[in-house]
Amino acid sequence: MRKPSIGITAEGFHSISLLAFVSLIFAIYGCWPVSLLFLLLTAFAMHFFRDPERVTPTAPGLAVSPADGKIIRISNLPDPISGEVRQCISIFMNVFSVHVNRMPVAGKISAIVYKPGRFLNASLNKASEDNERCCYAVTDPDGETWQMVQISGLIARRIVCRVDEGDELGRGERFGMIKFGSRVDLYLPAGYTPGVMVGDIVMAGQTVVARKDS
Repeated sequence: MRKPSIGITAEGFHSISLLAFVSLIFAIYGCWPVSLLFLLLTAFAMHFFRDPERVTPTAPGLAVSPADGKIIRISNLPDPISGEVRQCISIFMNVFSVHVNRMPVAGKISAIVYKPGRFLNASLNKASEDNERCCYAVTDPDGETWQMVQISGLIARRIVCRVDEGDELGRGERFGMIKFGSRVDLYLPAGYTPGVMVGDIVMAGQTVVARKDS
């Protein structure tokens, strides 16, 4: 049996190394209070950029959460690419959440649309339209189209996209991250029903958030 492991996402190596180096420099010069402060910041960065392995369900007709966090909204909204009204599940990530984002279903990245914007509190409804965001259209093996939207927030200032149009990924595979807290919206195709409720805590790549209607 393979033991569970928690790695560090590649986007975190620079920040962690820099903070650890500064802590070491202050320690060499005997500035222990400042060195301790940067050591604590290094520990926080390692916690923030953690990338644990996840057990992704393999049963057909399921969609898993694209992000860690709390379900803050489930409603019918026009999606940001086609404008079609769909059921949207919004997941809010705080600074203590795992920030690596994962594919809700297996499929092909059919479109990526980046939209510049503001940096409002990501938990606000208008953040879906006003904030900086990156939108992904995914076509699953059944030909259904899903959309995922990474939305920046008050603290988040960098949306990381790891994929290109045309890439094919499996359910639960990593496609990007958002640095320092924000939100991911998942727009469901017709024929799928949310499997979560507002207030539920979910884990990216593992928690089932939608099921295909029987």
